[in-house]
Amino acid sequence: MAIHDFTSQRVYVDAPLSAGAGVACTPEQVNYLVNVLRMKAGAALLVFNGRDGEWRAVLEPVSKKAAVLWIEAQTRAQSDGPDVEYLFAPLKHARLDYMVQKATEMGVKRLRPVLTRRTIAERVNLERMRANVIEAAEQCGILRVPEVAEPQKLGAVLDAWDAARTLIFCDEGAEIANPVAALREVAIGPVAVLIGPEGGFSDEERDLIRGKAFTRPLSLGPRILRADTAAVAALAVVNATLGDWT
Repeated sequence: MAIHDFTSQRVYVDAPLSAGAGVACTPEQVNYLVNVLRMKAGAALLVFNGRDGEWRAVLEPVSKKAAVLWIEAQTRAQSDGPDVEYLFAPLKHARLDYMVQKATEMGVKRLRPVLTRRTIAERVNLERMRANVIEAAEQCGILRVPEVAEPQKLGAVLDAWDAARTLIFCDEGAEIANPVAALREVAIGPVAVLIGPEGGFSDEERDLIRGKAFTRPLSLGPRILRADTAAVAALAVVNATLGDWT
């Protein structure tokens, strides 16, 4: 039996959810549900807000540009994923979209853009990132919607770091070549994964990161991976050893 219902349309709403509540659709949702999908009055769908679980709702079109979702019953209680934050040097356009979507699917708690010396795209469109987070959450059935943080410079991030959260940074020079073996030496608890820019960290940045007691280097094997590929690989091995895949 499937864990999630992937046959019903699923919609994120930024409103409290409870039986009998009515939630007004955004203009974009009205256009998609009524005009694109041609959903009629009384059509059933699933809604979630990242806080109150998943609920069955029915659609009530009010006009060509307005509709209400009437909340009926909860289908799944709220559940959270692993306590994993994802830090990354921003990429450009489509590759950043892909990386954000995949990190969301992997269940990360928070997305944190980090500006490094070799970061290509220093201007980060946070609204576009949030839109990609929501789209990925709607499509893959997760209930937690990751927070999207403001960009920060690498030095500022490290200076303000909570040492209780282990920072795992991808480093081709890691002493232990096997990533699973390396992560077995990390205590179970809050963690974060840091992926550098396309050109890698500078020598100064790498020394700065390695000099912190809360960091652990992680090799991703003998091949050099693109940043968006490295994100999926790193989050997968972290989930398998320290996250909720165990």
